[in-house]
Amino acid sequence: MIALSLAEIAEVVGGQTYDIPDPTVQVTGPVVRDSREAGPGSLFVAFAGERVDGHDFAAAVVEAGAVAVLGTRPVGVPAIVVDDVQTALGALARHVVRRLGATLVALTGSAGKTSTKDLIAQVLQRKAPTVFTPGSLNNEIGLPLTALTATEETRFLVLEMGARGIGHISYLTGLTPPKIGLVLNVGSAHIGEFGGREQIAQAKGELVESLPSEADGGTAVLNADDPYVRAMATRTKAKVIFFGESGEADVRAENVRLTDTGQPAFRLHTPSGASDVTMRLYGEHHVSNALAAAAVAHELGMSADEIAVALSEAGSLSRWRMEVTERPDGVTVVNDAYNANPESMKAALRALVAIGKGRRTWAVLGQMAELGDEALAEHDAVGRLAVRLNVSKLVAVGGREAAWLQLGAYNEGSWGEESVHVSDAQAAVDLLRSELRPGDVVLVKASRSVGLERVAQALLETGAEGEVSAR
Repeated sequence: MIALSLAEIAEVVGGQTYDIPDPTVQVTGPVVRDSREAGPGSLFVAFAGERVDGHDFAAAVVEAGAVAVLGTRPVGVPAIVVDDVQTALGALARHVVRRLGATLVALTGSAGKTSTKDLIAQVLQRKAPTVFTPGSLNNEIGLPLTALTATEETRFLVLEMGARGIGHISYLTGLTPPKIGLVLNVGSAHIGEFGGREQIAQAKGELVESLPSEADGGTAVLNADDPYVRAMATRTKAKVIFFGESGEADVRAENVRLTDTGQPAFRLHTPSGASDVTMRLYGEHHVSNALAAAAVAHELGMSADEIAVALSEAGSLSRWRMEVTERPDGVTVVNDAYNANPESMKAALRALVAIGKGRRTWAVLGQMAELGDEALAEHDAVGRLAVRLNVSKLVAVGGREAAWLQLGAYNEGSWGEESVHVSDAQAAVDLLRSELRPGDVVLVKASRSVGLERVAQALLETGAEGEVSAR
């Protein structure tokens, strides 16, 4: 974070200081909410959760070098006390962002946010110092914490924004007002909470509504291939640039294909030129993500050749997202277990088939959460797609939703041993350990709450006894 005195922070957040002998002392280290991350010059933000109260760690973080605690009550060590820690954290982030000279890029969408954010960051880092959201810390706590890691040297700040309802993105853009806003897609993720795609589109479009006008440098980057996103062009005063495979897109892909190993390749076209891209990531769905990143980079002055080289060399920065690992015996494990929704599940199945061309393929799938009334139909559709794509074997893991996956496969014509329903992760591991053969390719994917990454980890553990560790 840029250096700020405790007195200035207290003023910004509307707090009272306690046990601070010298208010001119500066916070020169990071702002953290995990006491284990506290160090010299840091500011510790004490949240009171259901199980753990950060205030209880106040003495320990100061002993570790933290300058002060930001909390809701005095704690016997230097502290800034506020009525609401989350609100104070947001106010501090807003203050810091306003003082920075960085260009803020914000992105949202139903699927692909984190992968696209990682691509944008890797491309922009070639141009200037860039700070970006780690993993999926895209909510009202993670976003300001990320923004507060920026320094005077930061030129680009890339922030992923999530939403679980109307108004959430408006709140986030109020904390960190973007200059460039990117909307990837409107899908089925969290449709049970929103109530429908129209409501999801309304919420995601809050990002482009927050942008400054074109005259003031605002740019909306929109997916030309998604009708809900394309329609958002009417909701912004910013300049609009479209990306996609449509011929009308400003940044588009031609001659899209997959390599023998399932990695996408295409001819990238931008208003400044064209260049060839062959990605290190797996699956054709990354083409759209790459085009989105290319559109942002083009708007920030990078040439087509510079963008193509960066995209071709970019890797996966966030764990459990299409992590492809080959075991010594030739079994390939694709760990995509961080999260799942209908769109990403279907994309992962297609990637599995591309990676496993000519080999046996296994889809180990679990529940897609938060689908509401659409849950039965969406799980059924994924099971059916696995059959249509000729996935060798579907292993549906879990309860009711897993049964729906297996039933969809059965109704599509997957009989005998082509699909199976097992109760839990350990049962899936036992089955795979007994039946996998060298050369097989295994995809593991489900919503985060299912914890199927344990299956992938167990398959990759050298010399493991086969037991899945407790969550």
